Amino acid sequence: MIEVQHIIKSFEGRIVLNDISTVFEKGKTNLIIGRSGSGKTVFMKNIIGLMKPDSGKILYDGRNLPQMGKQELNALRKEMGMLFQGSALFDSMTVLENVMFPLDMFSKDTNKEKLKRAQFCLERVNLKDAGHLYPSEISGGMMKRAAIARAISLNPKYLFCDEPNSGLDPKTSLIIDDLIHDITQEYNMTTVINTHDMNSVMNIGDNIIFIKEGMMEWQGNSKQVMTSTNKALNDFVFASDLFRKVKEVENASEEII
Repeated sequence: MIEVQHIIKSFEGRIVLNDISTVFEKGKTNLIIGRSGSGKTVFMKNIIGLMKPDSGKILYDGRNLPQMGKQELNALRKEMGMLFQGSALFDSMTVLENVMFPLDMFSKDTNKEKLKRAQFCLERVNLKDAGHLYPSEISGGMMKRAAIARAISLNPKYLFCDEPNSGLDPKTSLIIDDLIHDITQEYNMTTVINTHDMNSVMNIGDNIIFIKEGMMEWQGNSKQVMTSTNKALNDFVFASDLFRKVKEVENASEEII
């Protein structure tokens, strides 16, 4: 579990994050949503330690990230898995070598043990037979799955995903969503996802934080999104005709019941 308490972050006197407090729950997919420029990317960077807040606490199971020393911070990094927006696989390495990279960097296991773990992770994301291929030889969806395998190779407590469906077609996006959700529950991880994909909000939004102009405007789950009366949230989530019709159908169904 990650607890954020009264986080404030500013740049040159301009407040970007304004007194945000929330909890990212263990074993659930925690989504951060908001318009471009709302502060959600800065929020994510503060949570993972790439930026330091002006004030407030970021507690990893009780450990305050902003006050950690170098040794404690390095130990925490080993408990984190990262899924980057562009997958960020190394072109010169095979898929298997990419998955083994964090193990080579941080694990003291034997090469045989690291190989076994990497192969297990690839099998878990349905890439059992793709380990010998290079990133240029696989599809965008396979690259995302390979990146997920790499992110979980160290068996992390905390998984962070930055726009995991960026550049993917709708069908592949659903596959990635389901995979992240299943892995989160299977390994009881605290998963935090920065996304603008409304399909993800509806499908795997166990816990959703909506940020508007640097403040937490709303928090709930995918079911509560459908019934929320928060105007700012509704304007954001139901901006398209399709999602407005989905909400109308949902509300009509509830009235009938």
